[in-house]
Amino acid sequence: MPELDGSIRYVKGFGEVRAKAMGDMGLLTLRDLLDFFPRDYEDRTKIRKISELLEGDAVCVRAVVSSDVVTAKLKKTGRGLSNISSTRVFDDTGVLALSFFNQRYVGSALSKGGEYVFFGRITRGKYGLQMINPVFEKAGKDGKTTSRIMPVYPLSAKVTRAMVMAGVDAALSAMERDGVKDPIPKDIREKYSLIGVSDAYRAIHKPQTMEDAAGARRRFAFEELLVLSIALEKRKERRLSGNAGIKMGSVDMAKFWDNIPYEPTEDQVSAIKTCISDMMKGEPMGRLIQGDVGCGKTLVAAALAYFTAKNGMQTAVMAPTEILANQHMETFSAIMGKLGIECVLLTGSMGARERREALDKIAAGKGSVVIGTHAIIQQGVEFGTLGLVIADEQHRFGVDQRARLSKKGENPHVLIMSATPIPRTLSMIIYGDLDISQIKTMPRFRRPVRTYCVGEDMRDRVYAFIRKLVSEGRQAYVVCPLVEEAGDGDERRAAQEYSDYLRDEALSGLRIGLVHGKMRAQDKDDVMKRFSEGKIDVLVATTVVEVGVNIPNAAIMVIENAERFGLSQLHQLRGRVGRSKHESHCVLFCSSDSKKARERLAIMCGTGDGFKIAEEDLRLRGPGDFFGSRQHGIPELRVASLLSDADIMLDARETAEKIMRDDPGLLKEENRALSEKAEELMVKAARL
Repeated sequence: MPELDGSIRYVKGFGEVRAKAMGDMGLLTLRDLLDFFPRDYEDRTKIRKISELLEGDAVCVRAVVSSDVVTAKLKKTGRGLSNISSTRVFDDTGVLALSFFNQRYVGSALSKGGEYVFFGRITRGKYGLQMINPVFEKAGKDGKTTSRIMPVYPLSAKVTRAMVMAGVDAALSAMERDGVKDPIPKDIREKYSLIGVSDAYRAIHKPQTMEDAAGARRRFAFEELLVLSIALEKRKERRLSGNAGIKMGSVDMAKFWDNIPYEPTEDQVSAIKTCISDMMKGEPMGRLIQGDVGCGKTLVAAALAYFTAKNGMQTAVMAPTEILANQHMETFSAIMGKLGIECVLLTGSMGARERREALDKIAAGKGSVVIGTHAIIQQGVEFGTLGLVIADEQHRFGVDQRARLSKKGENPHVLIMSATPIPRTLSMIIYGDLDISQIKTMPRFRRPVRTYCVGEDMRDRVYAFIRKLVSEGRQAYVVCPLVEEAGDGDERRAAQEYSDYLRDEALSGLRIGLVHGKMRAQDKDDVMKRFSEGKIDVLVATTVVEVGVNIPNAAIMVIENAERFGLSQLHQLRGRVGRSKHESHCVLFCSSDSKKARERLAIMCGTGDGFKIAEEDLRLRGPGDFFGSRQHGIPELRVASLLSDADIMLDARETAEKIMRDDPGLLKEENRALSEKAEELMVKAARL
């Protein structure tokens, strides 16, 4: 038998072909199989009476075969001639039909009058309840396939459950022989009532009861979150140690505040003071400013850029799109220009001469605030004295891009801004190596956006309402989820087609503009500029307007096929209106009859709190769809759920922080295995 880290090709009954098929799934060694956990279980231990069966149940039935098995040929399929074998079984409460497709052996395996245990899912057939392709064995046997809890593994076309289970058996035997280190110290296992690692591996692959499986899953969820938390603590520690950060001096901020056109909120002032305190410590700051749409994060960024400039250093502001970069340039320039601080824009669409002039200013340190897209992290961009890095909408960049920007200077301070409200458990994972500040209060001039979910019958009224608002001097957004022509039979209009329809028919006489992701950057910017100058009444757009675009005069947003967007994305879109003293509206057109879709959209109509919406989005869609965690250098969780394991997450974080306080280098013997796992995770994360 191979060792745990040996190739699975040497497992008895395997060989090159099976090893290749399993290797394609990432299963190369017995240890890989040991960590290849079931995604579900079939509880075949409970026998149900036929009269108790319900459609959709996956159950065991002990019953007698009442008739001979009849096999009939069906029509020819792509895989050849198919056949169906059928019979009926009964117990003392009722009768159940059985059907088997392409299983000729059933005729000889089942005998009339014999008693068997059948396991399968109950469906409704032409003559009542039935089971299709159940597994079975003669009643009274040792229960190899029934009368036990069977693990359900993710499989492929070439890898069967039997193959995985055979490999897992070999892996468990190797574990018993070689042993495995438990990364969770004994005192922590006892504190949280967690089973040992060997018992957990046996229980998760071969549980005797569903309680065994649940206990194993809980233990591995805690381990996964503990290892991740330790890795994040290590990442944070390395950022703070190693090379010293830039220690900045005190600055009189009065002149900055005098040039702000409105009174800042308490949260804005608090966030600015906290960041300034961080930047004066001599350690590299790593802080996330998290706030809802329109809460005023840009003001925080501008204040810190001013503070950095007064310390004789540069600030780099990286935005995810050219539209947002240009908008930041306008906002920062309006403030900094009055204060004698020069801003420089650097984007990919700039001409050669314009770009060269920008690069010269950046290298000479003349551009105190450098604003751009990913162009500012490319080769050839050299900063004179980079002191602060600000990444706006961090979830659109990823850890690697953030790190590349930081390397443009000597351990500059890093500020991350996100307008995507993130549930607490998710932010603890994604931003676990950063300190977090939240801006919850909104500026006084921001008004709640009235939101409605409507059907096709309201379309004419919505168009009439747009006309009314435009006649009052306001502007409108119309957002479409598609750019190109939709597929056959799909009535959802593409953005181009829809803008033509609005211009020529529904909103004829109004000035209609169009912006979408496939346009050239310059063309997009030209349209947005005309919209911001009031030369366009209605802007038809895709989600390129989702983040950051600031047109205070826009008072209504209409979102087509709103059911196709996630709640958090809808909330971001809605944040483009309600940015002035005028009352604003968001209309969600729903073309789905689904009750679930309507319930989701009702959440949008019921609250403007982005954090509540984010929690609902996480609950409904799961963290994978919600945020795309792979973009952040954080591997996907295999066992733990950020939705159902919030309490475990908090316990794991608390435990990790205590371990790192008591043993910063993880040098104690009981922490060695945990340290090794955390290092492995950090190496893996660096590849994402």
